[in-house]
Amino acid sequence: MMNDSSPGALAARLLKSYEDDGAINLDGPATLPSRDAVSSIMRDLLRLMFPGFYDSEPVTRSVLRLNTEQLVASLSTRLAVQIDRAFHGVSRADQTAHDAAARFLEELPAVRTMLALDVTAAFEGDPAARSRDEVLLAYPGVTAVSVQRLAHVLFRQGVPILPRMMTEWAHAHTGIDIHPGATIGASFFIDHGTGVVIGETTIIGARVKIYQGVTLGAKSFPKDANGNPIKGIKRHPNVGDDVTLYAGATVLGNITIGDRSVVGSNVWLLESVPPGSLVSQPSASAIVKSSHPGTA
Repeated sequence: MMNDSSPGALAARLLKSYEDDGAINLDGPATLPSRDAVSSIMRDLLRLMFPGFYDSEPVTRSVLRLNTEQLVASLSTRLAVQIDRAFHGVSRADQTAHDAAARFLEELPAVRTMLALDVTAAFEGDPAARSRDEVLLAYPGVTAVSVQRLAHVLFRQGVPILPRMMTEWAHAHTGIDIHPGATIGASFFIDHGTGVVIGETTIIGARVKIYQGVTLGAKSFPKDANGNPIKGIKRHPNVGDDVTLYAGATVLGNITIGDRSVVGSNVWLLESVPPGSLVSQPSASAIVKSSHPGTA
C-alpha cells in the first residue's frame, strides 16, 4: 500500500526520520557552525590578507585603515559566534570563544608574511606568470594555501569543525584539498593545482613545489580491538626542503622525501628516499605504426 503523499503525512515521516536518524542542526544550545557564515568569514579574511584583491570595489589608501579596523572588529564578533558553536560539547579547558578569536586574529600579520613568500614562490616558479597581481587574481593554488594557513592557526588552537569547513570552502572553489592539520613550510607553490590532496599529518618543508594531481596521503591505518580506525597517529608523508613533485605523483604513508629530491610524474611512492633523489617510473615503450599501407 502506498504511503499518504499529502504534505502533512510526508512531514510526519520526515520528522520521524529526524528522531530516528539524527543529522539535524536546530537553533538552540547545540547549534553547529553555519556554512554561510563560514563562507562570509573566509571571504573577509582573504580581504584582510590581500586588500583589494577580494573586494568588489576598488580600495583606496584613504579608506584602507578604516576598512581594516571595521573588518577586524566584525570578524572578531562573527568568528567568536562560530567558534562557540564549534566548541559545543567539546572540553575547551580555559579557552573561551572570544579568547580563541582574539588569538587567531593576533596571528594574522605573521600569516600574511608567510603568504607573501608563497606569492613570490608562485611568481618566480612559473614562467607563465607575468606579475604578482596575476598570481593573486588567477592562481587557485595561492587561494587554497592562503585558506589552509589561516585554518591551520585555528587547528593548532584546538578549535574543532571550523578549520575543516574553511579548507573545504577552498576545496570547493579551487579543486585543491589540503587538510588544516598539515604543516607547510615557507614559499610553498602548487602549480595548476586541480586534484591535489594533502593529508592531515603531512609535513612539508620550505620552498616545495608540487603540480596537479599530486597526493600526499595515507596507507591503510591500524584499527582498534573494535575494528575502528585509530585516529591521531602520524600517517602522512614528510617532504623535505626544496622538493619538487610532478603531476600525478602519489606518495603514501609516514615516509620521508629527502631535501632537494625530485619525484616524477605518476610515481607511486611507498618508501622513504634520501636527500637529492630522483624518483621516476619505468620508461614507457613507444609503439610507432607507419601510415603507409602494406608496411609494418
